This record gives sequence, C-alpha cells and structure tokens, in this order.
Amino acid sequence: MQEATAKPADAGGADHGGRVNTVAALRDTGITVLLAFGLFLPLIGFKTETNIRNELILTTRWALLFSIVAVIGGFRLLYSFVLHPWLERRRLRPMAATVPAWRSFAGRWFVPFAIGFVICYPAIVIGTAGWGGALKWVDNFGIQILIYVMLGWGLNIVVGLAGLLDLGYVAFYAVGAYAYGLLASNFGFSFWILLPLAGVMSAFWGILLGFPVLRLRSDYLALVTLAFGEIIRIILINFVDLTNGYAGISGIPRPSFFGIPFSADDDGFAAVFGLEFSPVYRTIFLYYLILGLAFLTAFVTVRLRRLPVGRAWEALREDEIACRSLGINTTNTKLTAFSIGAMFAGFAGSFFAARQGFISPESFTFLESATILSIVVLGGMGSQIGIAIAAIVMIGGTEIMRELNFLKQIFGDSFDPTQYRMLLFGFAMVVIMIFRPRGLVSTRTPSVFLRERKVIASDLVGQGHG
Repeated sequence: MQEATAKPADAGGADHGGRVNTVAALRDTGITVLLAFGLFLPLIGFKTETNIRNELILTTRWALLFSIVAVIGGFRLLYSFVLHPWLERRRLRPMAATVPAWRSFAGRWFVPFAIGFVICYPAIVIGTAGWGGALKWVDNFGIQILIYVMLGWGLNIVVGLAGLLDLGYVAFYAVGAYAYGLLASNFGFSFWILLPLAGVMSAFWGILLGFPVLRLRSDYLALVTLAFGEIIRIILINFVDLTNGYAGISGIPRPSFFGIPFSADDDGFAAVFGLEFSPVYRTIFLYYLILGLAFLTAFVTVRLRRLPVGRAWEALREDEIACRSLGINTTNTKLTAFSIGAMFAGFAGSFFAARQGFISPESFTFLESATILSIVVLGGMGSQIGIAIAAIVMIGGTEIMRELNFLKQIFGDSFDPTQYRMLLFGFAMVVIMIFRPRGLVSTRTPSVFLRERKVIASDLVGQGHG
C-alpha cells in the first residue's frame, strides 16, 4: 500500500489544487497582522504635537491603528480563503478556445462608450450636481484626471513603445509650464501661440536628454533620466532672476475663447452670449481644451505605431541588438521617442500653467514622475485604454479622499483622510501587481498584421529591455 502524501501549500494557504489549508492560512494571517502592527505603530499609533507652550508632546491613536491592522488582517483572510483558491483553480482551468460573447461585446463598444461619456461629462455633472456643485467635479476630477491621462499617453511612447525607462519625465512637463508662464507674463503672447512653442521647447530638451543616454539601458538609463529631472528642478529653484525661485510665477494669463475672456465685464464670455456670469464656463472650456489635447495625443500615438518609426520603437523595446542587425538606426529611434514624448509633456505643462495661473518648482517633484510612470505600468505598458483607466483610478481615487470627511466622526476631528492617500496608493499598486502583473490591460494589438488581426498576449512581449 502506497503512503499518501499531502500536496504542499504555497504562501497563500492553498495547495496547487485550490484547496484551502486552514492552519497555514491562519498562520499567514497572524504573521501579516503582527507585521502590520509593528510597521504602523510608529507611523500611525504615535503622533507628536506642539502645545501652547511650544512643547512637543506624544499622543496616541489606538483606534485608527487597530482599525487599519484589522482591515489588513481581513484582506489577508479574504485572500487566503477566497481569492487565492480561485486564482489557483483559474490557473489550472484549460484555456477557452473562443472568447465569451460578453467580453467580445464589451471590447467592441467600450471605447465608443468611453469617448461619448467624457464628451458629455460636464453636461452629466451639471444635470446631477447643478451649476453650483459642477465646478468641483469638472475641475478636480475631470480636468485633473485628463492631465494625467495625457501625461501617461506621452510617457507611454518612451516606456511602453520604445522600452526606455524614464524617471525624469516631469522635467519636460516643467519646461512646458515655465515656457508658457514666462513668455505669457513677460511678452503677452496668447495661449494658442505658446502652446505649440512650449511643445517644441520640451521636444528640444528631450533631444538634449537623448544624446547622453544613447548607449545606456535599464537601470543606468533610469538613473540618468532621474538626474535630469532633478537638475531641471534645481535650476528652477536657483535661477531666481528668471524663474523667481521658490516663489514661482504668479498672474499667468488664462486662455480665452477666441479672444473673448471669461470675465464678468461687458466684453466677457457670459455678456457676449447673453448668459448669467458663472466661473463654470471657464472650467468647462478648460475641460474640453485638455480633452482635445488628450485625444490629439492618443491619435498621434496610434498613427505613429503603424508607421515605420513606431515599428522601430517596438523593435527597440524587444531587442536592441536585433534591431541594429535589421539596419534600424537606434540613435534616431531613441531620439524620436524622447522628443515626441517630451513634446506632449510640454503641451500638458503649458495647459497646467494656464489653468492654475501660478507655477512653482514644488509642482514638478520626483513624485510626479513616479505617479505618471506608475500610471503607465499599472495600466499596461503600450495600452492606451489601460493607461486611461489607471489614471482614473489613481488620480480620481486620491481626489475622492478629500470627500471622506465623514470619517472624522469615527476617528476624531484631527483625522485628515488626504494624509493616507499615498498609503492607499501603495496598497492598490501591490494588489494590481499580484493579480494583474502585466497591468490592467495585458493584451496588445499588433501594429501590422497579415490577413487577420490577432491580439498578442502580454507574456509574449519582452517589455522594458530596450
């Protein structure tokens, strides 16, 4: 008689057949709870405050600490008993020969529905929240998300298509913003003249960055681009005569509607069209302006993918040595990727300066580059739809944190939900990397195809090796 042996359980508490090992699951949950308690005890459990005598006192926040630890433990139990066994059963399930009908239907109509929704978004918000509440939802959510969608699509050219890891993308964003801010404030040029000029200047700086990094790859390329972003920020801080240093540039002119300003004067937008004055009109105009710029970025990117330069980017991403053996000039290929990606960042930067009316070096830190790169990676490198979804989830999720004031009734008046947005952001990144390591959209549409268009699985694409 052969002795039966139990299949070993993995880190999720389930064996390779998807059955749950209760003891292992509870052990892993206990270890997770202890680690979470030890990690968050000094970060959340203790808090230092200054009293009226300017003395530093130590206060505790046990309710908040235990709530976070309990939530982490609950998620770990859910993962061990529900999610991980389901993933194991799904992994062992044979691949379906045909795509389900609902998925094919959703894939066919998702993009037209999304385009129609974003076009009608201001009208939907005004119809539901009214003119008074529409300003916040159109500005903080619509415009803010679209700026990062455009930045993500611009960086996607460098990272997703060409496979060049860029950690200093915010430098081109800053160049576009300061180009518009300085020229509009000092020389009075209009937004429509400075918008292409800001893109050209950012593209020029992209070429300057491209020359020193032509022979670099992977980590070395990332270090150089990171240094370039910090160099630009330090210049903005120290070149006080030009950039005004930390004080920034204020009073930047706002864009007008074909020469008609959005003011309360008799020659303003509302008076010319016989409307009651409201700041919502300018916000709606800015929304459609950044929406048009985002559509332009997506259209140009899709068209470039089908051209020889786009196929050269993808060849560079897959294997630079093979790319050279095919006679492709890798120098020009890298320069075009850096310059075109930087150009779209310059467009977004000029819009950002026109929208805010004020810019400073604090708006262009490394955290911005990390956020944009995270949007590209989590959405799926090379996927336009995935990047847009990731920007909505990440940027919209952080903005939603400002609306959770009801949590102050639970954790006290001193509780500020916005302070924990980066914590939730990191948690979301971990979840995505566990369940969708190739990004939210893990399939790729080929640039060229023979007779029949077929979707390429992401595991067949060697990304990030250019």
